[in-house]
Amino acid sequence: MTKCQDQWILEPPREVELADTWDQNPSGTWFSPEPAAKRVGLAAAGYHQVVPRRDQPVVAAEVEEKNQTIVTEFVLLGFQLDQHSRVFVFSLLLVIYCITICGNLLIIALVSTSKILHTPMYFFISQLSISDTILSSTIAPNMLHILLNNGGSMTFTNCITQLFFFCASEAFECLLLAVMSYDRYVAICNPLRYSSIMTHPHCVKLVVICWLSGLSFILIYNINVSMLSFCGPNIIDHFFCDLLPLLEISCSDTFVVKLEIYVLTIPAVIVPTTLIVFSYSRIVSTILKIPSTTGRPKAFSTCSSHLAVVSIFYYTMFGVYTFPTKTETLTISKILSLLYTVFTPLSNPIIYSLRNKDIWKAVQQTITKINSSIN
Repeated sequence: MTKCQDQWILEPPREVELADTWDQNPSGTWFSPEPAAKRVGLAAAGYHQVVPRRDQPVVAAEVEEKNQTIVTEFVLLGFQLDQHSRVFVFSLLLVIYCITICGNLLIIALVSTSKILHTPMYFFISQLSISDTILSSTIAPNMLHILLNNGGSMTFTNCITQLFFFCASEAFECLLLAVMSYDRYVAICNPLRYSSIMTHPHCVKLVVICWLSGLSFILIYNINVSMLSFCGPNIIDHFFCDLLPLLEISCSDTFVVKLEIYVLTIPAVIVPTTLIVFSYSRIVSTILKIPSTTGRPKAFSTCSSHLAVVSIFYYTMFGVYTFPTKTETLTISKILSLLYTVFTPLSNPIIYSLRNKDIWKAVQQTITKINSSIN
């Protein structure tokens, strides 16, 4: 692997001359700012480090030019596992990805074609499935490639593009979950006016607002992230281009970008979370006032699926971004990110379909139509 200005570049293995370099490091080990685990992982992935000869003159202008070298490619370490573990984890995640895509596409197709699912609740569920499909397709394919090859590289443009679609889908999902909680609030707390409030045009407007708001929030700081300079280490100890690892390796001042993140977190995360908490506090208060003991379980079951999705989404998200990015917590952060980006999109169609009679009825009607058309 050639390392220039703390950058690692994937090259075919070749003989490396290290003469006159070992007296700088008599212990016989590589001198590198990267931790030993990273160097071992990089070497196992086919990267080779070249230490410059001491007898080569270094001119001040050359040093300044090298210090201004712009990174055009990032090295993603992924999960440093042995071969057998990599094959097992790769197979498991590939199956999960296929189930996630098939499950979410099935929900989208059923809501679009089945008349019994033409309600506001299922319309929002189908939009959630679209968001989960985008999220999974943004992260999983490249993650599987990195896992299979024990590391990989990604260009700067692809990294910024992946970051944009990942953050946009997550921002949209935050806003959509708040809209879905409002839908449940109207259905339980104001059932007589539900059909007049949650009309189809109104639901479409809410979804469009969520998409446009999420895209605009992310586009603002994604442009600023793309304008940052990356001239130092190009190693990202992660399985995708997440925002915090990118900011850590940037050689520019990231104060403005971090300030934008905190400011945009208010409308994208804090406000939806507050609306969800307020909606469910009113829902619980209304349900407890229902005199019938049989009506309470039915009302709770109406909201249980959405509440489960909200809990999984926010617990994993806050877990990822509240953990410090130190070496001892990187593995935990990766596991939480895996739950956040892979298992959450899988859980949504499962939660909404396993206990949902309307979904199963729509599936049976679709199968009956297919059989009748074949016969």
